Amino acid sequence: MKILDWYILKRYLGTFFTMILLFIPIGIIVDLSEKIDNMLEHQVPLDAVIGYYLDFTVYFANLLFPLFVFLSVIWFTSKLANKTEIIAFLSSGVSFWRFLRPYMIGAIIICLGALAMGLFLAPKASQGFNEFKYSYLKKGKKVQETKNVYRQLNDSMFLYANNFKPLEKSATNFTIEYFDGNRLKIKISARRIVFKDSIYELRDYVKRTVLENKDIIEKAKTKDTVLPFNIDEFTPVTYVAETLNYTELSKFIEKESKRGSSDINRYKVVAYKRWSIPVSAFILTIIGVAVSSMKRRGGMGVNLAVGISLAFVFIFFDKVLGTLANQSDFPPIVAVWFPNISFGILAIYLLYNAKR
Repeated sequence: MKILDWYILKRYLGTFFTMILLFIPIGIIVDLSEKIDNMLEHQVPLDAVIGYYLDFTVYFANLLFPLFVFLSVIWFTSKLANKTEIIAFLSSGVSFWRFLRPYMIGAIIICLGALAMGLFLAPKASQGFNEFKYSYLKKGKKVQETKNVYRQLNDSMFLYANNFKPLEKSATNFTIEYFDGNRLKIKISARRIVFKDSIYELRDYVKRTVLENKDIIEKAKTKDTVLPFNIDEFTPVTYVAETLNYTELSKFIEKESKRGSSDINRYKVVAYKRWSIPVSAFILTIIGVAVSSMKRRGGMGVNLAVGISLAFVFIFFDKVLGTLANQSDFPPIVAVWFPNISFGILAIYLLYNAKR
């Protein structure tokens, strides 16, 4: 690479890592100030706290790295513009596209690192981060019940329930059905099911066995029995998708789709973001260069104000559409990729005007 490439690339990567080293400790201090009372109340061991904040660092660096990239590009490019260095580059015969090349090289390096982090490191960090919260900080708090649970356990077994309560390990209006092809063979239902000591207690138990010429009905006020599923099948842990690497997540989504999981959109959003977040680095890098490469009256402050405003619009779209996909039938792939597509179009427009 030429001297120009090294000059810009070192500033790009140096500013990026400096921002991470500055903001992550601030985030840790803010998080610790919020949780210190809970930690002391639950007597959290010191090694658990240290492990938590190591996971916290990876978790939030992965989550916020597009914002760090964007602010880094605006910061050091604005400094180049204010010192008229960009004008000197372009006046020497360097085209704007040639000037943009080291930015793209830097974006590739950061994206590959972010992709590796998102596919391998971040899932493990997310597991430790969430397990710490639920093991220590949320211990003893009421867990919300899950309503209208439907699961396909395999090709021939289906279960239904209302109002599953994880802490009580109970559910109401329980039904499990066994099929032979399209033909119903056995249906077991109960007004309430409770998991106790490796067995299930069914209240107002009814079992219907469908034969060729007749049905056999068995009833009991209370029935203790063993059933071929775990009580956790009613609802998986809400953060489970974040803790799986991409291969495990793909298999998990396929399994939950067959089961008819109500959280399937949430899992798909997590899977799509593993790829969309690194791509956003390219888009935000281009926008950052286009916004800050021009010397403006007001200096770096104007560029930062414009850049931060665009960053918050990007985050707003990302969060709102992600929440919409999690809680409705809105397509997850559209929710995840719409911010990148819309800001990609904006990047092309801004880049064209900056080039002029």
